Amino acid sequence: MNMDERIKRINELYHKSQAEGLTEEEKQEQEKLRKEYVASVRNNLKSQLDNIVIEKPDGSKIDLGEKYGKKHD
Repeated sequence: MNMDERIKRINELYHKSQAEGLTEEEKQEQEKLRKEYVASVRNNLKSQLDNIVIEKPDGSKIDLGEKYGKKHD
């Protein structure tokens, strides 16, 4: 299941929960899908932040991924 399909399913389950409620299985599915979505967003953000390089006025550069991230492993 790709991310668009996950988001669509999360939304379907949300709307169903508001309209008629969810079964226990659907609640578990909703929780699992939400956790996967949040993990994906976090990983994407971390990846972007790890690739930021700041250039100082003196021309030196600070690679934030090496300084704070796990690029240096």
